[in-house]
Amino acid sequence: MLTKTVDVQEAQTNLKELLSLALKGIEVVLTEGGIPLVRLAPISSPAKPRTAGLHAGTIWTSEDFDEPLSDEFWTGNL
Repeated sequence: MLTKTVDVQEAQTNLKELLSLALKGIEVVLTEGGIPLVRLAPISSPAKPRTAGLHAGTIWTSEDFDEPLSDEFWTGNL
């Protein structure tokens, strides 16, 4: 991945250009006094929408899931 490092002062005058670079996949790091502060990155959406109930029945919860844990668990004497 390509990276472009830009000082905050320069970024203020070239924001549109930097946004364009970030949208093209180029990592843009904003610095102040040579110290990296933030990274510009595009917001990505999921490739496919999620389907509710797709794996119904594959996960289960035990009957005692919400019961308090034993003293042995907390003291490490299992």
